[in-house]
Amino acid sequence: MKPNDSASHYLGHRSRLQKRFIENGIKGLQDYEALELLLTYGVARKDRKPVAKALLKRFKGISGVFGAEIHELEEIEGVGEKTAILINLMQSLMELCVKERTFHKVKISSPEAVVEYCRVSMGWLRDEQFRVIYLNSQNEVLSEEVIQEGTVDQAVVYPRKVLEYALRHKAVSIILVHNHPGGLLKPSKSDIELTKRLKNTSEEMGIKVHDHFIITRDGHYSFYENGLL
Repeated sequence: MKPNDSASHYLGHRSRLQKRFIENGIKGLQDYEALELLLTYGVARKDRKPVAKALLKRFKGISGVFGAEIHELEEIEGVGEKTAILINLMQSLMELCVKERTFHKVKISSPEAVVEYCRVSMGWLRDEQFRVIYLNSQNEVLSEEVIQEGTVDQAVVYPRKVLEYALRHKAVSIILVHNHPGGLLKPSKSDIELTKRLKNTSEEMGIKVHDHFIITRDGHYSFYENGLL
């Protein structure tokens, strides 16, 4: 195949992917094809299929790709800084999009919406993270704070930090959230003890704990729904 024929082939393939996406949305494409189409906007005149497949293999799926750091993406052959930034930016934009829908007019619409947002923003993380969503009396979001990153075995720091932010934002209620990167949808003994400690300490200051969610890539666990709050 001549060089010009090769470029024409890639452009024709890109055009066909675009058409399928326009006509059928994301369901009209396989995972590697959707990623391949995105990558063509980073480098339009090269075959991006091998790169898309290499990314999916290395990071074990779409969520892993979009959860990767820029420097990790650049380790894949064919992924330069421009493409790595594009992928990382897409994850950030998806997070902002779901957050905007969830906290419409900065007000919690439903527990399901909170879970949806947290799964997008936390479900793909490879390390544990503990967050608190602070609310006013109208269930409007005052702030969302990352209290701890890393393992959730240093519970002693949480009550102080949680309450410091609550007082700073003048919150009347909170929602606790942390992720389990391993995928286990079951609270540990320390998770349960921490939740009880936070509930008791918060209520002493007139702050209600609505729920504590454990988030994984594939699901969630509610302490409230399971009678632990």
